[in-house]
Amino acid sequence: MKLHFASNGCQNPKFKSLLPTTIKACAPTQDLQGQSVAVVGLGKSGKAATRLALARGASVVAVDCNENLGLLEQDPLFEMHSGSLRTILGYFDEELILNGVDRVIVSPGVPLDNHGLSALLHSGKQVMSELDFAAEILPKSVKILAVTGTNGKSTVVTFAGQMLRELGIEAFVGGNLGNPLSEAAFQCIASPSLKPKFQVAVVEVSSYQMEIPNNHFCPSVAVVLNLTPDHLERHGTMRNHVALKCRLFSHMSHPRLGLLPFGNEHLNEAIAEHMDELNLAWIGAYPGVKIDSEAKVSSFEVPAVGVVSQLQLGALKAMGTHNYQNAAVAALSIIGLNVGVDIEAIGSTIEKLRPPPHRMQIVYKDVHGVSWVDDSKATNAEATYAGLMGLRRQKSVILLGGVAKVLEGLESNGFEQLVELLNYHRCVITFGTSGTLIQTTLSNNGLRIPCIRAANLKNAVSCARTMAKPGFFLLELLQSICYSNRFILFLFSVSDIFKIIKFSFLNV
Repeated sequence: MKLHFASNGCQNPKFKSLLPTTIKACAPTQDLQGQSVAVVGLGKSGKAATRLALARGASVVAVDCNENLGLLEQDPLFEMHSGSLRTILGYFDEELILNGVDRVIVSPGVPLDNHGLSALLHSGKQVMSELDFAAEILPKSVKILAVTGTNGKSTVVTFAGQMLRELGIEAFVGGNLGNPLSEAAFQCIASPSLKPKFQVAVVEVSSYQMEIPNNHFCPSVAVVLNLTPDHLERHGTMRNHVALKCRLFSHMSHPRLGLLPFGNEHLNEAIAEHMDELNLAWIGAYPGVKIDSEAKVSSFEVPAVGVVSQLQLGALKAMGTHNYQNAAVAALSIIGLNVGVDIEAIGSTIEKLRPPPHRMQIVYKDVHGVSWVDDSKATNAEATYAGLMGLRRQKSVILLGGVAKVLEGLESNGFEQLVELLNYHRCVITFGTSGTLIQTTLSNNGLRIPCIRAANLKNAVSCARTMAKPGFFLLELLQSICYSNRFILFLFSVSDIFKIIKFSFLNV
């Protein structure tokens, strides 16, 4: 059964009360005029996709199983399109709605196991990711830099965007970070200028966004920073996880530069099918980029893109030596785009780079010289290890807390690999649901410094302030390597940290 939208209403009266019937006059950008679209999942990406679909002339039914969300028709952002939009919250007839539209757009937060989406995809129905739906309408002149990986992708994307903008190149920065790509596509459509609004789209890509094969998302440069077990509760196995990440390389546009971590055992099989199609470069080997953290310099040798040079990183103000690699990878990625900049020009931007929030971010300095550092986005062992490496020369009090996850194929939560680095610091304070588990794992694996269990975050902060020696020790706040809901992760926001620290200092 097909749901048909037209100016005289839905042909089948059964759907007339559920679905939009008003179609506005066709504009040059309205390539979906007369078509019907279902958007599944109404988080940030789903809302952006809905807005884009309406701008492209489609009639949209937007669905989400969360009945507590607001109706999009009542959102001022969608007011002018309210006649072409219907929102269904809570239960909906999946077969009736999803089979009855011309195409289905799936938000990254919605697993394909939900709502019969996997079967719908394999039936030949046009089921698209939000990412691919946006890329379909992006001007062809917009070059895409796509970055994925387990850790560091938000920082690399942020650095690349800052570099481009400092050099006068209009760049959209978003995707899995910040604004969805559909927002960039909408801005391009809405712009009255014939000139594209952006020259480059720098896009953070998660494995969730790659579950549906993409046909229109075609990066010129694709980066896989690293790959370690993550999101396996959704992807099942590490092999599946890696295969999804490497879909970035399946549809690339010129110059097709792929940047990969050297020596990652998980990647060999996944990238074999793409080897002949790409100009490959490595993170940590040549052809590619090597980083000398001691000398604060990166060396590039990538003949495929005509670069043999060095980039001085000493001016980088971002905390942590791992950010030298993040900056170097961002720089090489921009060179690979072939947008008319060289390493020397990029070098002038290094001192202006700032990492995104919650990534080795100094959020408070007290009068005694103790720095409070928020690294709450380090939600796995590898990310936390990188943060600790950046503090090797600075004694710290380390807070670890949250809800731990067990790594695939191992009776381990990964905390034991931190012991060697932790032993250089003042002490560890654990808190949260897995606080006792963290404490036990560290103690059983050779931790030689004090490890204190705090009842909650407030108590952990109070204890940490006592342990941090004025003028000498640093406190690394919320170095959480635990898996949890996004709500819990973002509970550790900068504003919350300030409130807790202020309370702690005023009551001593």
